[in-house]
Amino acid sequence: MAETPSTQTLVSGDRAPDFSLPDGEGDVYALDDIRGENATVVIFACNHCPYVIHLAEGIADISHEYEERGVGFVAISANDVENYPQDGPVEMVAFADASRWEFPYLYDESQDVAKAYHAACTPDFYVFDGDLKLTYAGQFDGSRPKNGGAVTGADIRAALDATIEGRAASSPAVPSTGCNIKWKPGGEPTYFR
Repeated sequence: MAETPSTQTLVSGDRAPDFSLPDGEGDVYALDDIRGENATVVIFACNHCPYVIHLAEGIADISHEYEERGVGFVAISANDVENYPQDGPVEMVAFADASRWEFPYLYDESQDVAKAYHAACTPDFYVFDGDLKLTYAGQFDGSRPKNGGAVTGADIRAALDATIEGRAASSPAVPSTGCNIKWKPGGEPTYFR
């Protein structure tokens, strides 16, 4: 498993790029459908990445807790399913169910949404305020599949609390780390070249 850091090229205050994508069952969701009153979390994920699997239950716990505080959640898979069929839409439904994800898990077949967000790895986390302005792009917490750290969601919790309370994050974000997004042949974004 090759460890890839987030690019973090969206900067604080940037507006969330819009999207309209299907979930694994074909229902289409736009950004406005999932946005929260106080904050919105956009997660780039996939089914087979050990880093996503490691955090999946923690992501579910935080989504259940923070949805009650007016936070919307969405996960987006942009992996090339021709070469990585385990990340296909049918498998996405099973993964979301097993992980207790009650928020939409969407499929970015064109990979255009991942490119608009400058996503690089799975998982890649973005927090936007109630006006869909970026307040945080960084790691979920310091745990990794093999470092023995507990999955606490400390970083994303701090970012969400600050966003909900209308204050700046107290410390610079640590980039998220995970598996690289599996780009279609010849489709690697220019921010990697």
